[in-house]
Amino acid sequence: MERQTTPDFHITRGDGTVSVALSGDWTALALAGCHQARQLRTQLHELAQAPEHAQWSLAEVQRLDHIGGQLLWQAWDGKMPQQIEASEGQRRVFERIAAVQDEGWKKHMVDRFNPITLLGANVMSFGVQLVIGITMLGQLAFDLLRFARMPQRGPWREVSANIYNVGYKALGITALVGFLIGIVLSYLSANQLRMFGASTFIVNILGMAVIRELGPVLAAILIAGRSGSAITAQIGVMRVTEELDAMRVMGISHGFRLIMPRVIALAISMPLLVAWTDVMALAGGMVAARMQLGISAAFFLRELPDAVPVANLWLGLGKGVAFGILIALTACHFGLRIKPNTQSLGEGTTASVVTSITIVILADAVFAVLFKDVGI
Repeated sequence: MERQTTPDFHITRGDGTVSVALSGDWTALALAGCHQARQLRTQLHELAQAPEHAQWSLAEVQRLDHIGGQLLWQAWDGKMPQQIEASEGQRRVFERIAAVQDEGWKKHMVDRFNPITLLGANVMSFGVQLVIGITMLGQLAFDLLRFARMPQRGPWREVSANIYNVGYKALGITALVGFLIGIVLSYLSANQLRMFGASTFIVNILGMAVIRELGPVLAAILIAGRSGSAITAQIGVMRVTEELDAMRVMGISHGFRLIMPRVIALAISMPLLVAWTDVMALAGGMVAARMQLGISAAFFLRELPDAVPVANLWLGLGKGVAFGILIALTACHFGLRIKPNTQSLGEGTTASVVTSITIVILADAVFAVLFKDVGI
């Protein structure tokens, strides 16, 4: 960096006139280095207010920025002297300062509570999120091709660890919730079926509802709240501790080492958890049917294959795979967007869970429309 010269001025007095010749660098750096900015402004202001006719010369000024120009402008009481020798560039600096003084800083405040403003902000945010999501999906496709081409160099350890964390550790909560939902659904259906003398149709209601809809959706919502939040928090903490930056410096791909293992793990674990939830929900339904309607477990299991076509089972397992991929992508997306502070970490985790559950429900609605004639 070129060294800055100290700002200075020389005074020459004549017959009723005073000439002030400025020299040196009148910049923010030079003024900060000389520690005399306030004193210079006071002295120049006194010269500008003197009764003698002042003539100003900036010919020897080497550099002039807006900070130095502002100091001179204040010394001149906010107006250009009548007699001043300055270059074209120096005059442009003073013209900009004068324009700011005359018009002020035009800051247009945005009404954040205006409905149109809120709608526009939400649309823009959705568009940005959609573009980022499509980009992540494309990167995932390339990472999967790379993994398939060189499986020996794949992140097998990360995949195994994530299957254990998101799959095995979730068996307890999915079993409990599935069992209780089966009991509740069976109890609610039993009273209505008994009124019409159609108690045996509880097998059809439980089987179709659990295997086709409730099992996949319940498992997905539980995993979105449990494992989706954990994935977002893990990646967010890596952002806070600058581990993500360290990975980028070392040339380690975030997609190959962070996103893809979690997507594969959830794609494998979710259909297994869906099947596990189905079994526990049907078990709870059988217990309630036995207590309410006197239907034995043997009759329930014998009638279930005829009441529920096997296509519904494959549809439920396919939903599990799709839900797992969507949950993993959403959790990783919000985890990578977290800023290095604790507030962003909390907000990102909350947004991840809410968005994951919403996407699961939307995807289930799409499946219901697309496969309305399958297994019915």
